Amino acid sequence: MTSLLHFSTSPTGLSFLRNKTGFRIPFQHRVRCNVAESLKFENGKPCTPMFSNNDVLASKSHLDISSNTNDTRLRIFSGTANPALSQEIACYMGLELGKIKIKRFADGEIYVQLQESVRGCDVFLVQPTCPPANENLMELLIMIDACRRASAKNITAVIPYFGYARADRKTQGRESIAAKLVANLITEAGANRVLACDLHSGQSMGYFDIPVDHVYGQPVILDYLASKTICSDDLVVVSPDVGGVARARAFAKKLSDAPLAIVDKRRHGHNVAEVMNLIGDVRGKVAVMVDDMIDTAGTIAKGAALLHQEGAREVYACTTHAVFRMIYGSDIEEI
Repeated sequence: MTSLLHFSTSPTGLSFLRNKTGFRIPFQHRVRCNVAESLKFENGKPCTPMFSNNDVLASKSHLDISSNTNDTRLRIFSGTANPALSQEIACYMGLELGKIKIKRFADGEIYVQLQESVRGCDVFLVQPTCPPANENLMELLIMIDACRRASAKNITAVIPYFGYARADRKTQGRESIAAKLVANLITEAGANRVLACDLHSGQSMGYFDIPVDHVYGQPVILDYLASKTICSDDLVVVSPDVGGVARARAFAKKLSDAPLAIVDKRRHGHNVAEVMNLIGDVRGKVAVMVDDMIDTAGTIAKGAALLHQEGAREVYACTTHAVFRMIYGSDIEEI
């Protein structure tokens, strides 16, 4: 067997490799090897890259620069429900909102497309279920599905106002528990976590099969009341209904353990409330009514009227979710 490659030197002193056909190949590294016989490789001939120390240092510095200039692995996307809130969150985090395309077809169907890669990223989708609740909820589900199909590492649904939390139990026969249904929809869509603010009741967290971060707007309200410089002896915390007693009691503890009063409310239908009487003493005091949301404002308005009748000097209504929708017959108008 004869070698397929032979070395030769040109008159200029450059080394060449000469193959079997006589074609000369420049060989600038001047590495000599004697091949006694032809070698057979099924996957081609092995190749060992040759690097100098400078090349290795240059490659490391290049990797360091590229890793530093790489974008963060956290992404925040906004739905159409409250883009102003999403922008404030992104600014507070020192990030830019992710690019997303959301549009509606003529028949009302929702189309969502992410305009940037989220592969391996922690994605936060900011989309409350404020009116129109059903459209915003469906938009959130489609956003979650888009992120899941784009291989996002973790998807957190940020739902400041979780509207369906009110339907968290059966008060009459043949009623649905919509809070559980919505929790299942969000989980099945692909969300890994839910962040909500002041849920209607804590039991709604148990409806989710994924972790739920429940945050409170209480610190913001407390800071506001502190700015009013109201004497602690003049304060009384009022729960607008029996269901909010636990919330009002926790709020009262933050206000130097202020006394507690309860409005006894009788509800004859949805969004229809009739106040009966007051449990507690509010005469000559500053009454602070604490609730999770104000929808039609019927409960708050009638409760405030009752407190004034009972001798309250001032009445403050503190709530996290100010929906403010008024019902006139079958029509719903915003006020």
